[in-house]
Amino acid sequence: MSSHSNSVRSFSVRLMPPYSGQVQIAENDNYRALTVDGLVWEIQFVNRTHVRVATMTPSDIKSYVADPETLEDGSVDQDLLELITYLTDVELPFAGADRFEYWLLDSKDRSPLALVFSCVKATQMEKFPARPDWTALPAAVMPVAKTEAEEASQSPPVNYQLERMVAERAGLNGKGMWFDRDDNDPDFFPPLMVREDWETEAEQDLCRRYIERQAPRLLMLHGLERDDRQRLEACCRPQAVEVARFVGVYPEIVDKELIQTLCVEARFRAAHDQEGKPTIHSRRDGVLYI
Repeated sequence: MSSHSNSVRSFSVRLMPPYSGQVQIAENDNYRALTVDGLVWEIQFVNRTHVRVATMTPSDIKSYVADPETLEDGSVDQDLLELITYLTDVELPFAGADRFEYWLLDSKDRSPLALVFSCVKATQMEKFPARPDWTALPAAVMPVAKTEAEEASQSPPVNYQLERMVAERAGLNGKGMWFDRDDNDPDFFPPLMVREDWETEAEQDLCRRYIERQAPRLLMLHGLERDDRQRLEACCRPQAVEVARFVGVYPEIVDKELIQTLCVEARFRAAHDQEGKPTIHSRRDGVLYI
C-alpha cells in the first residue's frame, strides 16, 4: 500500500467478481473514500460498508447523514476533514495492492485460465468461496454487440457465451488455485485476466469481441505491457464516453492523441445529449461491488 499522508492510506484493487474496473481507495481509521473514475468519490464509514457518509465531486460535496463533520460534543470530525482535504489534491491512480489472486485453471495443463478473485491480504483468502466459477461482466452492465448470425439465431449474450466457454475449458469439476503474484512470473498469467488462445476461430472471435468491448475498463489495470495497452486503446474507438469517464485512472497512455480525440468526442456528445438523460458519471456500478 502507498500512503501520502500521516494517517491516510491509499491503494487500488480490482473490482471482482466479475472484473468491472479498478477502484481507488483512500482511508484512515474511521472513513474510507472510493472512486472508480476519479470524478465521483463515495465516502463511507470504515466499519459499516455500503453506509454512505457523503459523495464528493470536483464541484460539490453531498452529505447522506446529518452533519457528518460534527461530533456529539460539537467538535469537528478531524478524520473526515483530513480525508476530504486529501482527496482535493490527490494524484491518481494509486498503486495496485491486490497481489493475492484466485485463478480458475485449464483442465489440460492446470495453467491459469481466468482470474476469479483477488485480495490485498493473505488472511482474506479463506473468506472467498472455494468454488472456482468465473463470471463475465453481465450484458446489462456491458452489452457486447452481436453478429448478424447471432441475432438471427437469437444467441445468448456474448458475455454469457464466453462464460460458458471458460467453464467448459475448465472441465466438469473445475479447479482453482491461489497465487501470490509477487512470487510468480508474470508471463505465466494471461495479461487481460482470461486466456485468449482458443481452439476455433469462432471461439477466438467471441473472446476478442468481449475483450474489445471491455477495453476502457481493462486499461485501468496496472502492469500491462506496452503492446497490450496499445491494442486496448485502439479497441476503444467506439467507446469514447467510457474512455472519458475512466481516463483519469489509467496508469499509462500510449497513444495520447487517440485518447485525447476520444475524450473530445465524448464531451461533444455529452453537450448534445437530451436534457434529463442520465450522465455517464451518475452510476454506482463500481462501488456496489466492494
